[in-house]
Amino acid sequence: MADASLPAENKDSLNGFLFALSAYLLWGFLPIYMKALAHISPAEVIAHRILWSIPVAGLLLIVLKRTDDLKRAIRNPRMLGMAAVTATLISVNWGIYVWAIGAGHALDTAIGYFINPLFSILLGAILLKEKLQRAQIAALALVVLAVVILTVEAGRLPIVALALTFSWGFYAFFRKTLPIGPNQGFLLEVLLLSPFALGYLVYLNIQGGGHFMTGNTMDTVLLASAGFVTAVPLILYANGAKLLRLSTIGIMQYIAPSMIFITAVFVFKEPFSPAKAIAFPLIWVALIIYTLPMLKRR
Repeated sequence: MADASLPAENKDSLNGFLFALSAYLLWGFLPIYMKALAHISPAEVIAHRILWSIPVAGLLLIVLKRTDDLKRAIRNPRMLGMAAVTATLISVNWGIYVWAIGAGHALDTAIGYFINPLFSILLGAILLKEKLQRAQIAALALVVLAVVILTVEAGRLPIVALALTFSWGFYAFFRKTLPIGPNQGFLLEVLLLSPFALGYLVYLNIQGGGHFMTGNTMDTVLLASAGFVTAVPLILYANGAKLLRLSTIGIMQYIAPSMIFITAVFVFKEPFSPAKAIAFPLIWVALIIYTLPMLKRR
């Protein structure tokens, strides 16, 4: 999923809503795709996501005639350094997510993405010295309580949920500081990651451990589709965010984790423990408290 950015005109449009809705629905169905690749190592899946995203994102920039922006970014050492940070964070987030779905922790990924907007508020307060409203403080307190409940039950912190929250939250925070368009920025990130992805896949195939074009047609098709699965929803989202109010995007971002939650419980049949039965409602109440002020401002 991507961080919201304020649209050029602060009003909603039907096209923006349809773009964003399409992105969130695709992200909501993503666990089903990832579950089909559960027998393949997360590193191999991530490598294919990176490499196959390049032609998809590159073709879009060619169609939009925005390749000059990318060329200028590549010649700017500061821009490359900033993009390297965001590229590292997004690859870590992808790796945790792919592993979690395959290992039967889809519910934990839902928790991570549910609490992410509240973590962004906390980041703003700590790093940007933004003042917290009382409703935001109450929402954060409920999330902390939910994490404590999950920790007590498991005897350890909910590592998957928190790792997804932290990696995506910091990615979104630093991505805001990258002075380049969302489509160009995404292509720059995967270009920076591509030498590592290509090197790993070459090594994997030399060792005989790769799954691409090794006889299983379904594996080959799924891995080759990784670019579309990765780039298309990000591109749809980036264009939708420009045509919607920030508050509208803030509310719509709950669509994907809600779908992940339903998929985990009813499709993957993951156990819904007593602690999760308490933690999820607490998180949902926190999100309601967080969202209501945005609705009132509308």
